[in-house]
Amino acid sequence: MKRAGPIVFTYAMSTVLIEIRRAKPPDALSVASAHDEAWRSAYRGIIPGPELEKLIMRRGPVWWDGAIRKGSRVSLFVFGETVAGYVNFGRNRARSLPYDGEVYELYMRPEFQGLGFGRRLFTAARRDLAQCGMKSVVVWALSDNDSAVEFYRALGGRPVARSAETFGPKTLDKIAFAWPA
Repeated sequence: MKRAGPIVFTYAMSTVLIEIRRAKPPDALSVASAHDEAWRSAYRGIIPGPELEKLIMRRGPVWWDGAIRKGSRVSLFVFGETVAGYVNFGRNRARSLPYDGEVYELYMRPEFQGLGFGRRLFTAARRDLAQCGMKSVVVWALSDNDSAVEFYRALGGRPVARSAETFGPKTLDKIAFAWPA
């Protein structure tokens, strides 16, 4: 992944390094923690509680360590010493949709949302996909997740498909947003 280099913010006599970089195996615990916080914030009240807990527990540090070691494309947004968010991306998994790449998930810890960091992380993932020849991109979001739907619309994504996913007793609508090449 090609980077322009880290960004350094200095304020009130403190300097904070902000960077987007590829995840490494030692990051697994931090990614799992960011995943846990972001999912609880994003899906509480949308995905039934017991189902949400099962989903979060499946994606602990061991899962993330395995994914990173196997070569999954996971990039981190690091604010100082904190993994503030992550993006996981690769080839489009929905063969019925004519897009090359897919952002599988992009999450920021709640305290880092609304600051433009998610936009930077999304842009970095798109750039990485484009460098691998995947110039068009799709991402799925639960339609009840208003902040995600607004986020992808604000990034210029246009709705191109709908589907549904079942979480225990509840079936939820999903929207695919796309960015053509």
